[in-house]
Amino acid sequence: MRDKRFVAEHRGGPLKKEQHCQLMRWACDCAGHVLPLFGEIPDERLKNALLIAREWAQGNASTGDAMRASVAAHAAARESAHPTSIAVARSVGQAVATAHMADHAPGAAWYALKAVKNAGKSIDGERKWQDEHLPPGIKDLVLAARKSRKI
Repeated sequence: MRDKRFVAEHRGGPLKKEQHCQLMRWACDCAGHVLPLFGEIPDERLKNALLIAREWAQGNASTGDAMRASVAAHAAARESAHPTSIAVARSVGQAVATAHMADHAPGAAWYALKAVKNAGKSIDGERKWQDEHLPPGIKDLVLAARKSRKI
């Protein structure tokens, strides 16, 4: 069941457009932060998805563009055999899917943590980095969602 706090205002929910854009930018930051863990040569679909996501947040790409980019990122995940690369690609896919449904943003952060764990790096350090990059306008929302989902 979807968290109603993440439903956009234009769909009858409480989430303001600026908050939705902040969630997108933060999700992209989370996914982009772990992109180097994908491998020596990151998949171009992942870089393109993050570019489209950032363009969406600026009003320069459609939700349809973002959804196609999300599908491509998830395809990169399915084509990968390495657990860290899969988690990185899923993080990117969730980040860009935030255009469609804002509650994908925490998924981008969760998969980023999974990528860090799979790479043998500090989950606590990554979560701290994520939290430090939360804009004030969405910080309470994201932290409350994390607590209620226990992620």
